[in-house]
This record gives sequence, structure tokens and C-alpha cells, in this order.
Amino acid sequence: MFDTIVRNYRSWRKYNATYNELMRLSSHELHDLGISRADIPYIARRCSH
Repeated sequence: MFDTIVRNYRSWRKYNATYNELMRLSSHELHDLGISRADIPYIARRCSH
């Protein structure tokens, strides 16, 4: 059970870091990467697993 909590916590931290980093980018930078702001939660979720 403790391993699951630790794994979930690490996954959550990675999600937050990815989400925040992408949100800091300008719309122009996101466009250059082919990402819309609406895609950021989905991308962060995929990167966190």
C-alpha cells in the first residue's frame, strides 16, 4: 500500500511539473510545438505515467 501511495505521489508531481512548464510557454511557442492549451492536461497526464 505504501508503494502505491509513493507511486501516485510521484506521478502527481510529474504531472504538475509538466503541466506548469507547458502553461508557462507562450501561445506562439505552443503553436510551434503543435500543442494547443486545451491539450496540456492530456499531455501532462500521458507524461506522468
